[in-house]
Amino acid sequence: MDIDKTATLKAFGSLARKHREKLGISQEELAVRSNLDRTYISGIERGVRNPSLTALVSLAKGLNISFSELVEDLERKIEK
Repeated sequence: MDIDKTATLKAFGSLARKHREKLGISQEELAVRSNLDRTYISGIERGVRNPSLTALVSLAKGLNISFSELVEDLERKIEK
């Protein structure tokens, strides 16, 4: 099974944005909470950045969710 990198990054970005919006915080606030740059958060949400494992862990902490919660819907979203 081939993985469509672009579709995967866009799907993940959409999920990350959903979690951020659920908290009612801005990208800037999430950046502070995650210790990541706001432009990096923006790139993740737009699906143009491929975050490292450590960035994903930081992002999950910033969203106050577990790593597994952050990615749990990704496979289902990609299959659509």
